[in-house]
Amino acid sequence: MLITLEKRPTPSRGWAIATPVLAVILTMIAGGVMFALLGKNPVEAIRTIFWDPLFNPDVASYSRPQLLVKAAPLILIATGLSLGFRAGIWNIGAEGQYIMGAICGAAAGLALYPLEARWIVFPLMILAGALGGLLWAMIPAILRTRFRTNEILVSLLLVYVAQALMASMALGALRNPEGGGFPGSRNLSQWPAAANGELVANTGLHWGVIAAILAVIAAEFLLRRHILGFDIRLTGLAPRAARFAGVNPDRLILLCMGISGALAGLAGLFEVAGPAGQISIDFASGYGFTAIIVAFLGRLSPVGILLAGLLMALTYIGGELAQFMLSLPSAAIQAFQGMLLFFLLAVDVLSNYRIRLATKGAA
Repeated sequence: MLITLEKRPTPSRGWAIATPVLAVILTMIAGGVMFALLGKNPVEAIRTIFWDPLFNPDVASYSRPQLLVKAAPLILIATGLSLGFRAGIWNIGAEGQYIMGAICGAAAGLALYPLEARWIVFPLMILAGALGGLLWAMIPAILRTRFRTNEILVSLLLVYVAQALMASMALGALRNPEGGGFPGSRNLSQWPAAANGELVANTGLHWGVIAAILAVIAAEFLLRRHILGFDIRLTGLAPRAARFAGVNPDRLILLCMGISGALAGLAGLFEVAGPAGQISIDFASGYGFTAIIVAFLGRLSPVGILLAGLLMALTYIGGELAQFMLSLPSAAIQAFQGMLLFFLLAVDVLSNYRIRLATKGAA
């Protein structure tokens, strides 16, 4: 008896919806096995990650607001990435664009310190953050359109350049002159003109959350109602047909890379002006890489990304709780999060193929 894969005439919409759910279930099962091998109660570990942050009264008052804080940058970055991914444009360097957005936004604000005119400082920081991410994304975009380089490699390698620049800024140009020589910029969250604080107390709602929701709405409209969205979808499904229809592939690369870079830069700005508070050597949090998982877990759909971002944020918060309450190693939590993408890619084959059982002679 042999197991074979039979190509479907058209991708299954049912499996396209079901595979993210199946991937989450398989992740829980495999994660439970991993936790058991580490000597922990797997049921307790899974409950701590997925249930306690929302429904345990002892920790929910802290965890629930953090859900929006963690989800906002993931949703913002993943929404931008999904546009390029739909068109076959692979921006893997969103982490670098996130870092550059934070650096440029913080630099624009600190240049005006100690001005207290929030209506000038914060909007300028937002523009600088978006521009920083956009310009960093333009490097692999222009190299792709002009010299046909691989945008995957270029954008990924630029992440390490951005990290080096971030360390340089924390130790040099942006270092707090009143910080006693320690690395790191001034704490922007303590400067009212530049702080991205909570808009409603004890909710986690800040301007980054608002930007993420607006990005989801705008992307949904773009993909469904705008000619650019049609060009993106057509290019991803049938590149040759798109060229015959008059779609300029180089223009599309610049647009998609620019949008994703700008949104990643905004995420970095809102993070450095809010939860992180300052440019530091360890500012990079991996949001740019995790957003790739969020984009695919959400099926490259803006609404799906919104839900996937909340789920991934839940694993962040629950993972921190599990580390504290169950003494789980951080590497185990990171492996658990990585399993989501692994299982999603594994079961995604069911969207395009049927599983058939056949005898050896028939095969």
